[in-house]
Amino acid sequence: MSQAVTPSPVPADRYRGRLLRRAGPPGAEGSIVRVSPADAEWSYVGFSAHRLAPGAEIRRPAAAEERLVLVLEGRATVRVGAQAFAEIGSRDSVFDGPPAPVVLAAPETELEIRAESAALIGLAAAPAGSIRRTALIDGDAILVESRGSGNTARRIHHLLPPTAEAGRLIAFEVFTPGGNWSSYPPHKHDTEDPPREAYLEELYFYRFARPQGYALQRVYTADRTVDEIVAPTDGDVVLVPAGYHPVGAPAGYDCYYLNVMAGPNRAWHFTVDPDHAWLMDWDPSAPQSR
Repeated sequence: MSQAVTPSPVPADRYRGRLLRRAGPPGAEGSIVRVSPADAEWSYVGFSAHRLAPGAEIRRPAAAEERLVLVLEGRATVRVGAQAFAEIGSRDSVFDGPPAPVVLAAPETELEIRAESAALIGLAAAPAGSIRRTALIDGDAILVESRGSGNTARRIHHLLPPTAEAGRLIAFEVFTPGGNWSSYPPHKHDTEDPPREAYLEELYFYRFARPQGYALQRVYTADRTVDEIVAPTDGDVVLVPAGYHPVGAPAGYDCYYLNVMAGPNRAWHFTVDPDHAWLMDWDPSAPQSR
């Protein structure tokens, strides 16, 4: 029987002012924001976002990591070892609608991404798990879910859900209309206690339909040793190392975020904040497809 593993108490100042990572102008390989496990002070999730001009490339040598390539905007050719996935891409903007195609790259394979048009690429990584495979997951195969109701209604794209055949990585896209809330009611997954809860590190990569848009995200633990409110803008990343983490989209600013998660076991079990559990109006075990 698995034994519950509770995280060690978090020093009150460990994450203060460090959960929001601002995007910058494109650097090497078009990188606008980058998070490594060492920089985040956690163990599993790495992520970078890249704005590429046509013909620009990202190259990664073989490594002991599972990697996930997300062609968020534009088109790109992705080569993983000897396999090539030519000119994949489904939209000019993340707000155009159809899910982004996803390429899962097995550990110990070289990776090359070449932009066939102006492109926005997300690149996620996590330590290898027991399942090691390379695959293209096309947008047509991705579940589109309507979740919540009223001011908590939002649309979810299950890019690489826990049911997918993968080692550690989990990824979703979430579209929240201006004035609505998502990642709601507040929930957490910072304790390894199956099947009640699974430990998952998580980050959010943000886009907005209007470039001046912003969101409000609170990250807090029950004992309030972590209690931060941040205001991510276009291209920013928010880290969720522990605690509950709801998101509010101000009126007028439709919000997009990409969730990337990973942990010791590939499962998505969470605990809702008991103070707000009365707001739960969706069933995580039975997503409602659009």
